[in-house]
Amino acid sequence: MPLAPYASDPAVTRGRFHDEERGETPGETRGPRDAFQRDRDRIIHSVAFRRLRGKTQVFVAPDGDHFRVRLTHSLEVAQIGRAMARALGLNEDLTEALCLAHDIGHPPFGHAGEEALQDALAGQGGFDHNAQTLRMLVRLEKRYPRFDGLNLTWETLEGLAKHNGPVADPGWALADIDADHHLDLSTFPSLEAQIAALADDIAYDNHDIDDGLRARLFDREALLELPLPKAIWEGAEKRFPDASDDMLATELVREQIGVMVNDLIAETRRRVKKAGAASPEDIRQAGQPLAAFSPEMAAREREVKRFLYRNMYEHRRNIEITEAAQAVIAALFAAYREAPDAMPPGWAASLPADEPYRGRHIADFIAGMTDRYAISCHEAIIGPARLPEGF
Repeated sequence: MPLAPYASDPAVTRGRFHDEERGETPGETRGPRDAFQRDRDRIIHSVAFRRLRGKTQVFVAPDGDHFRVRLTHSLEVAQIGRAMARALGLNEDLTEALCLAHDIGHPPFGHAGEEALQDALAGQGGFDHNAQTLRMLVRLEKRYPRFDGLNLTWETLEGLAKHNGPVADPGWALADIDADHHLDLSTFPSLEAQIAALADDIAYDNHDIDDGLRARLFDREALLELPLPKAIWEGAEKRFPDASDDMLATELVREQIGVMVNDLIAETRRRVKKAGAASPEDIRQAGQPLAAFSPEMAAREREVKRFLYRNMYEHRRNIEITEAAQAVIAALFAAYREAPDAMPPGWAASLPADEPYRGRHIADFIAGMTDRYAISCHEAIIGPARLPEGF
């Protein structure tokens, strides 16, 4: 399928920070891949991406094999994002790369770990998982002999930096990356990045419903007080009168994803046409996001989010585990600050002497941990972690 005129074109990328053709045949690549395909593949092959299999999505170190973790969530986001990109004539590979990489900066225990590191670095500039994603991919991954990081294209870095829109006040981590890569933080990102951000919303709205029902954090009756799930459930009951409630719940999630995706595609087409966007730069200079739900669907989606916050993310069982997880991260940070040699030799040897770099270095190490590795480190240098029973 040909690209739309406003899609990102790998043939005219703004390029990579490090020249990779030095000493090689000009234009030579490893296999028949364009620039965005190579970005996607570098992300998939990175250590940081593999570690997502051991990082919290909602449930900390979940006991149940059927609950989602950051890796499965990222794969689901990529599937939804790629399908929407194809329908809109966007670059599927760039969209997929952004979807796969968007959560790489999350520390162990998800947002609980992020809040603990934010508190720990309060005097050193704070911590933000979005900026940490850029830091992981540009500074901390070590896979190439000529440079640090994955040396991704400008468009991929820009999309990760601005997928939620322009950044007026970047924190230290993003400002550090922007100083080298000039990511035009004051403008909107590509349409691929906007689609990736909304694919994330669609994925966790719907799959957290699936996980929440499975964990019995809320019941079907409470969920069906919302107009959108109620209409979809009633339609599924009519089509499949003999289906079990569990099967109907699966059908609800599938159908609701489809309804959201179709609405977003239609509204995005309408907005792009109204804006007269004819190039990627038109998308960036539009002054507003052009990928969006319709006003009616946006209202229904916010209702779903509010329900999940009230009944799942802020559920008493989750809050208990969140508080315990924050204590683990806070204790690890304090322990490594007091005894840096407790870190692996490479991390200990490269520890800066002065703040704020010293604290940020410790946070970089902790942010790369999986849930279970953080728990095992706590047990090794502090003692047993007092976590409530998992799911």
